[in-house]
Amino acid sequence: MKKTYQIIIGVLLSSTLTACSDYLDVESPAKNDDTFVTSSTDETFKALSWAYAEYRQNCAAGANYHWEDCTSDAEYYPEFNSPNNTIGMLMPEETKISGKQSQFNSLYSALARARRVADVIAKKDDYVKAKESSTTNMWTQLYGEAVSLYAYCYFHLTKHYGDVPFGIENSITTEGYPLTSRYEIYDKLIAELQAVEPLMYKLGESGITAERISRTFTDGLIGLMAYYAAGWQTIRTDVSGLYGNVQFEKKGNDANGCVYARRSDYKTYFQTAEQYFTKAINENKGSCQLVTSDGRGYCNNPFQMVFQYAHNNVISPESLFEIGNMETIQSERPYSQGRPSNGGGSNAAPCKVFGAFRVVPSFYYTGYEDGDKRMDVSMTVTGSNGDGNEVLLSFLNGNKCKGGISNNKWDDNRMNPPYVRAQRQSGINYVELRLADVMLMLAVCKAELGNDNAGAISLVNQIRQRAFGDNNHNVPESLNGDALLDVIYKERQRELLFEGTIRWDMILSGKFTERTNAMRAQVKEMIAGLKAKGYYTFENGRTIPAYIWTKQVHLDNPLTFDADPNNPALFPGWRGQFDYTSIADVKAKVKGEDHNVAIKGLFEYITPDSDEAKALEAEGYVKTNWGVDVVAEEAGIYDRNLLSGLGTSGNAPRYYHPIPFETLTQSKGHVTNGYGLPQK
Repeated sequence: MKKTYQIIIGVLLSSTLTACSDYLDVESPAKNDDTFVTSSTDETFKALSWAYAEYRQNCAAGANYHWEDCTSDAEYYPEFNSPNNTIGMLMPEETKISGKQSQFNSLYSALARARRVADVIAKKDDYVKAKESSTTNMWTQLYGEAVSLYAYCYFHLTKHYGDVPFGIENSITTEGYPLTSRYEIYDKLIAELQAVEPLMYKLGESGITAERISRTFTDGLIGLMAYYAAGWQTIRTDVSGLYGNVQFEKKGNDANGCVYARRSDYKTYFQTAEQYFTKAINENKGSCQLVTSDGRGYCNNPFQMVFQYAHNNVISPESLFEIGNMETIQSERPYSQGRPSNGGGSNAAPCKVFGAFRVVPSFYYTGYEDGDKRMDVSMTVTGSNGDGNEVLLSFLNGNKCKGGISNNKWDDNRMNPPYVRAQRQSGINYVELRLADVMLMLAVCKAELGNDNAGAISLVNQIRQRAFGDNNHNVPESLNGDALLDVIYKERQRELLFEGTIRWDMILSGKFTERTNAMRAQVKEMIAGLKAKGYYTFENGRTIPAYIWTKQVHLDNPLTFDADPNNPALFPGWRGQFDYTSIADVKAKVKGEDHNVAIKGLFEYITPDSDEAKALEAEGYVKTNWGVDVVAEEAGIYDRNLLSGLGTSGNAPRYYHPIPFETLTQSKGHVTNGYGLPQK
């Protein structure tokens, strides 16, 4: 069943349980509420559902832009000088202390409710007896679910804010509270999750779907926290004794009160991550499975099918955990996280899609190999005009159909049918963790430990076999060491583009500086070529030209699927438009009959005023700005927005958001912001 916990939100808001509106001042529910809360597993789940809903509404959405995670060596934000992307560009001095205050407070509110529910369940006889007999039932499931949601919220706090106050929920303090090391938080949460996961249901057991936390996801979460504990991070050097006895190896300068570091015993954590990732994809995977086939008949792209499930409003079999969304309730997919649209806010074909995630132009031309079915599914050069027509995206500064090549994984046009009544109400779920991601993290663990290179390569090749549809593109079995790690991280970049992971891969791998500098150098070289010659040819032979030629054409089915290199309206593939004349509410909004954009010269240079160009123009094609607009925006988006805050001095990347002022104040001076972030 889909979106269970959202359906009961109305009931929950009027529940006798006290909502955790302020994580520092919330009082635990009165004792006489406990019996009601645990009167049945259904009532207990209602109480826990509030925490799920709080996370969905105020944390998963990420204040429109997925917490600025999608700024990496492949992704950027499309507006110039926008306050939305200061942390994304690594410029903490320019951010406001309230920048992600609502997410910070919401995470504590959600985890406080989850912790309270867990504490109430822990006292119930039915739970105690099941735990003592090592019996899995709905009480042990609910307890594990509550503890896992509690841990998941703390994981996001450490991920986005670094070291944070810990264990302050459901209490009132007059003495203040300290900052707690992220590594201490990881250790405590991992231990607690290891204790609860054996008595939880796997995905598919006892009606537990991916819209609830299962043993399968909890295994993945243990692996995820251990994986982060093992990885490189920017840590604080301005708080004496913060990390206790943990020893670190470091890179670069100690500046701005922080340094880029990895704990010296990192392999112990990779071993834990390997163990639990293996459980999640093998013995405890339940009904979770990699999508490897496409039975639609009119196309053949199993990778796109992974995302089509969400467009069909059903749970993907590849998901370990999804946050359910419903139509009419705010959702950021596709609005800020999908294929752009110039449409209006309501009753448009389709409605407005801001499109906050764009692909670095050089990555579009170099990121994927020929034949990789993920390329067109992940990136698109066209958007929607809002009147039933496809339109070419522009590299000029802006949003909607300006701002550059876009995310293509979520697109109103792929829904059955599109929700056209209002923007931000599509009902598309947020996939929090999917199997391919876990498999590739497991591959990193194996490569880092050096104990199973063959296993790491096998995992990568399973992903590549889906991407290419054959075994001819497998990576060599001889890879090991840094060469193997580089291959795995490159595969993660291709597989997980726009899913909020590439930036963290850059950080955790210890290669943030190298990858950032390589990307920025390539973009500068590309722009220099465009200025000098009107085009730039990359090492793989693909060329970005200053201009391309386009025209509107008619297709019987304006929504396109697999690419056809012989048809300029079908190459690249996976674009076009839904047939909005079939939706009564917007049928009158559709303009014309030629809804598709045919493109010539996207990957090659056509000399303006040449015979070839004149022949195209005689056919109705129009010379259209392409790479020339990258040149026009060089000093804006294509310099400033591409991780320009890293600089060249060897300082650590500063990617954390500020802890809000209220929290600093109530800590009585024990909690401060580091990394050059504001204190007020």
